[in-house]
Amino acid sequence: MDSKIYLYGASGHCKVVVDILKSNNEKIEAILDDNPKAASLLGIPVIPSADCKDLNSKKILITIGNNSIRKKISKTINSRFHIGIHAKAIVSSFSEIGEGTVVMAGAILNAGSSIGKHCIINTGAIIEHDCFVNDYVHVSPNASLAGGVIVGRGSHIGIGACVIQGVKIGKWTSIGAGAVIIRDVPDFAVVVGNPGKVIKIKVNKSNEKF
Repeated sequence: MDSKIYLYGASGHCKVVVDILKSNNEKIEAILDDNPKAASLLGIPVIPSADCKDLNSKKILITIGNNSIRKKISKTINSRFHIGIHAKAIVSSFSEIGEGTVVMAGAILNAGSSIGKHCIINTGAIIEHDCFVNDYVHVSPNASLAGGVIVGRGSHIGIGACVIQGVKIGKWTSIGAGAVIIRDVPDFAVVVGNPGKVIKIKVNKSNEKF
């Protein structure tokens, strides 16, 4: 297995992941992008993924913010995915983090929290004790999950949103910026406001199941 790290997706999110890895003096070999718009990003070469030989032997982080695209790409690569944790994040030794997940500066993961695969725990987000965050979730900057919250696969918790203790959020939901969630949220729901109110149920095009 190649010890150097390859990033997949030359996006704005990728820039933040570069900063995460550099905070730990980790070596980034290249950024892979199927439609490269520039030859480099932050001084790191950007190459088409097709030009990377033996991709499945590389250590990779998917640096794409969209949850469903991140999921799709993860299914095409049979590799050991890296985990990126910023040096200024606070992560309990009694927490768990799945492969492909990134934890940004100022984020807090407290004891008993469990984060799935290919998640984004963004800048300043708080994941309290005994929370369970499923795969492909994005917890946005300054969003807070109180103790014992469950977040379903593929959901997006908007910037500054708050979820009270013990709430269960369904899969592939969208929680709006600044929303205050005080009761369980069904699958595929769009929720906004204080207190949070379901304004839409999205069409399940992927036939997702728990």
